[in-house]
Amino acid sequence: MQVLYKSTRGNGEELTASQAILKGLAEDGGLFVPTSIPVLETSMEELSQKSYQEVAYEVMRRFLTDFTEEELKNCIAKAYDEKFDTKEIAPLVQKGDAYYLELFHGATIAFKDMALSILPHLMTTAAKKNHAEKEIVILTATSGDTGKAAMAGFADVPGTRIIVFYPKNGVSPIQEKQMLTQKGANTYVVGITGNFDDAQTGVKKMFHDKELSEQLDKAGFQFSSANSINIGRLVPQVVYYVYAYGSLLRQGQIQNGETINVVVPTGNFGNILAAYYAKQMGVPIGKFLCASNENRVLYDFFSTGRYDRNREFVLTNSPSMDILISSNLERLIYRIAGEDAKKNRELMEALAGKGVYEITEEMKAGLGEFYGNYASEEETAEAIKSMYEKTGYVMDTHTAVASSVYEKYRKEIGDTTKTVIASTASPFKFTRSVMKAIDESYESMGDFELVDELSKLAKRPVPKAIEEIRTAPVLHNRVAAVEQMPEVVRNILGI
Repeated sequence: MQVLYKSTRGNGEELTASQAILKGLAEDGGLFVPTSIPVLETSMEELSQKSYQEVAYEVMRRFLTDFTEEELKNCIAKAYDEKFDTKEIAPLVQKGDAYYLELFHGATIAFKDMALSILPHLMTTAAKKNHAEKEIVILTATSGDTGKAAMAGFADVPGTRIIVFYPKNGVSPIQEKQMLTQKGANTYVVGITGNFDDAQTGVKKMFHDKELSEQLDKAGFQFSSANSINIGRLVPQVVYYVYAYGSLLRQGQIQNGETINVVVPTGNFGNILAAYYAKQMGVPIGKFLCASNENRVLYDFFSTGRYDRNREFVLTNSPSMDILISSNLERLIYRIAGEDAKKNRELMEALAGKGVYEITEEMKAGLGEFYGNYASEEETAEAIKSMYEKTGYVMDTHTAVASSVYEKYRKEIGDTTKTVIASTASPFKFTRSVMKAIDESYESMGDFELVDELSKLAKRPVPKAIEEIRTAPVLHNRVAAVEQMPEVVRNILGI
């Protein structure tokens, strides 16, 4: 069955998967969603015996129906190879009362690698399939991890350039050093004097800037996106939830058909939406626990049905979640609105205009599978310290937010369903916050001294991604105001 893609804001066009991946964002400002969520025809028992790459093929071939078997298998083989430091790609480890799905074994030690390792291959294949003559310019905003993972994926890929905007004072020192030392003649990094939402809004505006689009066209360029607004980012994320269920089954931790819960530390809503899509495909998931940090816009939304970004923006120790406009939530809103594009468009216009929208009681009923809560900075630090003292396992700050919310859920609801927590980044990426949570005395050490101490403490080797940046020279030093973003892009592309 062919799966086509349409916009959540309903301009009526239906595209193939490869066309949607190339475009990134719909022309009407909406996000591409599948016309129907395909069902997994392979049994979970059969999937539990397959490798990560084999599960990836079984899941992705159902969404990306215009890719041939050879094309898709080739993309998967190039993505999930020795760039990952474990053959399992996404190992599942039991710690305390939950199972941690480690999504940080890729080249940049964050979960974004899971999708951004394959997106460049999907995109260049899609370009060939659609006879795209123009050079693809990947335009992306990052709250810390997407930028590095996207640049690592697209570095020196023929026919592409990548421009990443990030909040200059809103990422961890390690995250920033990873981006600023990125090699590749086609990679560009720009710090902006604003927050992630400013960067994301600026990028979206450029996608719909008619004058800029015409200039690009004349110069032989076309924009696409590596953010999770691109369906080519979202589909690969569905894979690891299917794989996690299979892992539990293979390890004898659950019976076939037994329901599990999933906890996801959430910023832009793509990662938890992928888990929701996995359930639609047939994975027995009961509850989706949406874990927020002190930027608790999603917690408030799930509690009240009112989405309100008019609030103070808080810089936290889990910076990849410091987001007030969760772009991918639009895909869920569209679904619970009964795929009513007009209703969805009205809500998104209200968000863009007044910064707030409220869903109907009927739509609220469609959120029954979701539970929202948040963890304060103190609770996040306590979760890291407590886990280390009880088990010797060291979590990063984002995973700790999820772990803390899971504990709140268990106390509040009393649900003992087996639970998978998405562990979205290596603790080495947020060393200072992690080490300070374990013991305040580490505060006086330098960033790389802390890396070595963490290695001893966690009994884990320092990841290659960190070793590489110890002495790497800074290659990018652009900084711009938000309103200068289009001008920066023109300068980079020479138009």
